[in-house]
Amino acid sequence: MANDLNRCEFIGRAGRDPEIRYTQAGKAVANWSIAVGWKSANGEGVTWVSCAAFDRLAEIVGEYVRKGSQMYIAGKFDTQKYTDKEGAERTATKIVVQQLQLLSRSDEGAREPPQERAQPRRKPTPQPTVMEAFDDDEIPF
Repeated sequence: MANDLNRCEFIGRAGRDPEIRYTQAGKAVANWSIAVGWKSANGEGVTWVSCAAFDRLAEIVGEYVRKGSQMYIAGKFDTQKYTDKEGAERTATKIVVQQLQLLSRSDEGAREPPQERAQPRRKPTPQPTVMEAFDDDEIPF
């Protein structure tokens, strides 16, 4: 098994604000889902991917991820079996996120309306320089 690989990568948008909980030991756990669009010759659609993050990454998710935030995630595929309230056995799959990069602007999907931003200063456009006259014989080719 030393040559096996369990790695998944997705780019998608958060379908809801993440749910943040803490274990009895005080470790953060974040759960959310992302919508990953796809297109083929036969049509297009969306696949929903369940995500979980732990510890400091879970806290970062809780702080910055909002419904509609576009992100890149990478992690490992995880499957868990459980018994539901009616006694039926179920299987849940999710991505245990190990890397996260937000791709949308920081104010997209924010809970409060974004503050009006000051316009950035533009750097002065450099003026073209006049080339001094040169002799064609100075060109090496």
